[in-house]
Amino acid sequence: MKLWSYRADALVPCIMLLLGVLMSFNSASAAVAIPNPTVDAPLSKAQGEQTAVLSGGCFWGIQAVFQHVKGVTNATSGYSGGSANTAEYETVSTGSTGHAESVKITYDPSLVSYGQILHVFFSVAHDPTELNRQGPDTGSQYRSVIFFASEEQRKIAQAYISQLEKAKVFARPIVTQVAPLKAFYAAEGYHQNYATLHPDNPYIAINDAPKVDHLRQQFPDLYKK
Repeated sequence: MKLWSYRADALVPCIMLLLGVLMSFNSASAAVAIPNPTVDAPLSKAQGEQTAVLSGGCFWGIQAVFQHVKGVTNATSGYSGGSANTAEYETVSTGSTGHAESVKITYDPSLVSYGQILHVFFSVAHDPTELNRQGPDTGSQYRSVIFFASEEQRKIAQAYISQLEKAKVFARPIVTQVAPLKAFYAAEGYHQNYATLHPDNPYIAINDAPKVDHLRQQFPDLYKK
């Protein structure tokens, strides 16, 4: 459950703000320098369009990060892992639907590879060692998942997780699931571009803005304004 309402006019008690700072400290500073994937798809020789669906906590932050990645043409917040009749925010928030808050990333494979997308995902977008939570948000709807849409994506994802585990990049085991993409359901309109539209929201300022800053710092060649 998010500590702050999505309503722009919601009042945020000081005690909740302090709690949010304490709970999200690790998340907000969790950017980790990790190696490039050794298994990846080569950049395409021609422009095109491919998609990746990733889950790693609140979709506001994941969407915000990938909207600033060169080669990404669109990032949409939504739900994956459950059925169509439960793909609705209040229902997903119960943690009983099988859905994870997800982001569908549309990108040009001639400009950015699937492996580079995952590199950003593991480095700055979320903490892949947190089980069924991310920062201040708890529940299976905030789990870390790579929903693969092809056998190539599955191989790249699994190889990268194995590579990072063998290199002991993280102090704790990676808990990211690799699961087949059955469907993606776009979230309600008020969730789209939320971080961009509400930069002063305390939740965004504490949890998500630092992720975009880490992207700019760690991936200057991939970062776009």
